[in-house]
Amino acid sequence: MADQAGAASGMPESFIEAVRSAKSVAVLTGAGVSAESGVPTFRDAQTGLWARYDPQQLATPEAFRANPELVWEWYRWRRELVSKAQPNPGHFALAAIEEKVSDFTLITQNVDSLHRLAGSNNVVEVHGNIMKTCCFDCSADAEEEDASKAEVKVPRCQLCGGMLRPGVVWFGESLVADVLRTATEASQRCDVFFSIGTSSAVYPAAALPFEALTHGAMVIEINPDKTPFTPRATYSIQAPSGEALPALVEAIWPDAGSPNAH
Repeated sequence: MADQAGAASGMPESFIEAVRSAKSVAVLTGAGVSAESGVPTFRDAQTGLWARYDPQQLATPEAFRANPELVWEWYRWRRELVSKAQPNPGHFALAAIEEKVSDFTLITQNVDSLHRLAGSNNVVEVHGNIMKTCCFDCSADAEEEDASKAEVKVPRCQLCGGMLRPGVVWFGESLVADVLRTATEASQRCDVFFSIGTSSAVYPAAALPFEALTHGAMVIEINPDKTPFTPRATYSIQAPSGEALPALVEAIWPDAGSPNAH
């Protein structure tokens, strides 16, 4: 059963010392972390023109085949939202933790690059990156300008002529095998695992905290709300990541300075 605490500073000394002495740390972040930067979670109600669409009906290979212009229009709108977002204190705190741990892997379900913008380096993007573009047919990566021209409703691959698509994983598609392997191995070898801002409902990423537990790691969940994983977590901090993570960094590494100072 998870121990409950409202903030990192309320954690017992055994928790503080375990994180401080960890040789390997893995982190899984979900939509809640990006939401604190103003990026709508994927299942939030759409606004304006998109209010009548279900995102889960647009983010599929079938939707793209049926109406690629509509899907591209939606992704250009989402890209514009993401481009205006900035990292929040939670992002910066994770970058600060990476500086303190010799083996650190940040696994994210988010596609917005905010972790990299905050200074995180070893980032594993299990669902891809919304700002990247690849070919729907041959899977080759494409130059960004190929997809950014407003007059080109459905950009084409310069290699095979196929339709270009956003470089994200859609519903009904498998994660890239090498990416999933990297995330799984990091979860299995870590001493401490953080599950942050994720609903723990989207698999296979939702299985990673269980992998960490099975291999003996201490697993800390940070989320304002309870999730299906909460009863299994070693510690559960029910607070926004932008509040809990900076407090945690300050409690564990008092000499680190403010993680917001990037």
